[in-house]
Amino acid sequence: VVIVGLSMGITVLIGQKIGEGREKEAGQVIGSGICMFLLISIALTAAMLLSAEPLAHLMQAPEAALSQTVDYLRICFAGTAFIVAYNVLGSVFRGIGDSKMPLITVAIACVFNIIGDLIFVAGFHMGTQGAALATVMAQAFSVLLSIFIIRRQMLPFSLRKKDLRPEKKHIQKILSLGAPVAFQDLLVNISFLVIMAIVNSMGVIASAGVGVAEKLCVFIMLVPSAYMQSMAAFVAQNVGAKRLDRAGKALLYGILSSLVVGLFMAYLSFFHGSALSTLFVKENDTAVIMAASDYLRAYSIDCILTSFLFCFIGYFNGRGKTLFVMIQGIVGAFGVRIPVSYLMTLTDGASLFHIGLATPASSVVQILLCVGYFLLLKRRQKKFLLENSAE
Repeated sequence: VVIVGLSMGITVLIGQKIGEGREKEAGQVIGSGICMFLLISIALTAAMLLSAEPLAHLMQAPEAALSQTVDYLRICFAGTAFIVAYNVLGSVFRGIGDSKMPLITVAIACVFNIIGDLIFVAGFHMGTQGAALATVMAQAFSVLLSIFIIRRQMLPFSLRKKDLRPEKKHIQKILSLGAPVAFQDLLVNISFLVIMAIVNSMGVIASAGVGVAEKLCVFIMLVPSAYMQSMAAFVAQNVGAKRLDRAGKALLYGILSSLVVGLFMAYLSFFHGSALSTLFVKENDTAVIMAASDYLRAYSIDCILTSFLFCFIGYFNGRGKTLFVMIQGIVGAFGVRIPVSYLMTLTDGASLFHIGLATPASSVVQILLCVGYFLLLKRRQKKFLLENSAE
């Protein structure tokens, strides 16, 4: 998640350079980004491999699943370089307005991952180790495929060998745009880890139920997440071309179209959560299914709210207002989500539904902040135009 946030700096900066018609600088941005992320991947791999077991204990992983959790983490952390490389390549494609290529490479990698699961888990009975190995190999395959495509595709920028060096001005700009997003995403996910730790303390059934629900939530959030990424790239290009009017229209149309899908996902999550849960749990494991369904009913509210929130976040990222994105994320995570979920556990008869309500409560507060900031920017823009016309 941190890498995705940092790579947003590349997406926005490339989009702005292309919008300004400065394709040569876009290649230099990519070269500097590659050098920066190479160092980050090396540091992350070492740090995460060493912290796998302490992290599992910190998350209060049930004792029965502790050793498997640590094995899974270590294998996945060993593939950190592939995670970093894939996200950097994806950010480049999105920055030039090409979202199809990441889709194609991920789709192929997903098929590769499924085949790997069938071989290592179902065939060789390697359990969680096999699942982790299949994931890492799929990510590696996706990276190689992306590089192969890039080398044979006509791109709106030139990337030469001399561009593959760390230029201070480009790295500083990437970090100034991406670091606030990365920090916000890190803290938001820490808040979800805190909630998961709270749930883990409620026992294996609750832990398994939320684990299943979170898998479904990742799938459900794919649509608003995609809107957020595409919104950032589209808005960045229009900011570079000085077309803020078109960026505003993109925000409106993005929210409306995302809302259609959000309403459908909300309906499925609220009324058919148990049916969705059986995708990951055997039908006779009723307790886990009911726990997952209970949590999903609360999450269904967020399916609607994220149609607004994620589009706003993408819009502000594209405009380079990543510091605000970080602030609203921190307020939502630590000002609302964690306190609400903790307070819910203190009430008599607290269920996973009540704990799950912390997420939509956070989204409501964040949307209000986004609307307020959007109106503030519009006001400033209008004032700027009036002053210029007067001159």
